[in-house]
Parts: sequence; C-alpha cells; structure tokens
Amino acid sequence: MTTDHELVHLSDLHKVFRRGGERIDVLQGLNLTIPAGDFVALMGVSGSGKTTLLNLIGGLDTPSQGEVVVGGERIDKMSSGQLARWRARHVGFVFQLYNLLPILTAAGNVELPLLLTGLSRSERKRHVETVLAIVGLSDRARHYPRQLSGGQEQRVGIARAIVTDPTLLLCDEPTGDLDRKAGDEIMDLLATLNAQHGKTIIMVTHDPHVAARAKRVLYLDKGVLKTEATA
Repeated sequence: MTTDHELVHLSDLHKVFRRGGERIDVLQGLNLTIPAGDFVALMGVSGSGKTTLLNLIGGLDTPSQGEVVVGGERIDKMSSGQLARWRARHVGFVFQLYNLLPILTAAGNVELPLLLTGLSRSERKRHVETVLAIVGLSDRARHYPRQLSGGQEQRVGIARAIVTDPTLLLCDEPTGDLDRKAGDEIMDLLATLNAQHGKTIIMVTHDPHVAARAKRVLYLDKGVLKTEATA
C-alpha cells in the first residue's frame, strides 16, 4: 500500500559529462522526493536526462554534485563495491530489451540474482516459482527465451527483477519493444505489483499511453524537472 514514508530523496542533483572539450550538463540542480509505494513515470525528449536520473537512483552511476538518498542511505557516498551490494539487496531493474540469457530457461534467468544470496537451492526454487506465478508464467518455467513471445520475455525480466523482493523497481522503457497489446499487459502487471504487492516503481517512457498508467508523471527538459501531473 502507498505510504507517506519517503523512499527516494534527491537534493541539488547535477550530472556533467565531458565529450572532448565540451561540457554537457545532463542534470541541473534537480530536487525530487518519491514516497514508498509510489508509481512514477519519467518523460521527456531524447537526451533530457531520464535514463541518467534512473541510473543515479539505482546506483548505476554517481552524481557530479548533490545527494542521492534511498531508504535513508546516502548511496552517492558509497564505493563501487558497496553500491554493488546495495543494488543486489534493494533494486530490481527492468530493461527495454529484456537482457535474458538465451542458454538459460525462464526459471534459470529468474534465479540469477538469487545466486548472489545465501539461499539454498530449494529456497531459490521456491522463490522462482512464486514470482513466475505472479507474472503468469508458471507454465513457461522450462522454456528458453527463443520459445517465448516478446511480452513473455519481458514478464521473465520482471520476475527476475522482483525475485529478491527489492525495495525499488526501476523500469527503462519496459514496453518500448512491444506492440500495444503486449505493452498493455506489461503495464497491467506493473500496476498490480504496485497496488497489490506495494512495489515502488520508477519508469522511464516516451509513450503518453504508458505514462498514464502511473500515479504521477514527471517531465524532464534538458536536465530540469519542469512540471508534474497526477494520473
């Protein structure tokens, strides 16, 4: 359920890249608070900083300036090793192109994050079966990615993202490679994970139809948070 507990707090966030002698200010003094249980869509034109912001929240990148606090922890102050351990415990990633290993079954792909934990083989199997049931793929557990549709592959990707019961689910264009029907089914699943399982979701999308399924829509323009709409 949605709570007022602050999960993500970004303060005076800057991200600068340099290309040769050129300075590129991707994020410029961004401030944002996301409560636990929220479902936020990030929109903006290409190059507006959406994916950069998602990567900073997920600990895949570090800011040039400012604070990134997630679950009360200053992740911008963590070392690369600390960030890797933090991500494994707290963040589930869903990508546009699924990133499944073709040599593993659906169950094998979902189990991958659990191999970094201390769970026994039987405990891992139980976790995998639980999340495959949640995403509606119990009957596809032994299928390989080539035997699945795009929508089913993305469901496997979502199952892999939630198998460790992460604090935060970060989705980068999760419907970008799907047709409208499959995309709607993925959005139904994400909405269910948010409403019924209490998952906090931050999603990058360019599609207003997809963004409308979120509780809030945030717009980035050249690294600046411009406006906010509530779905």
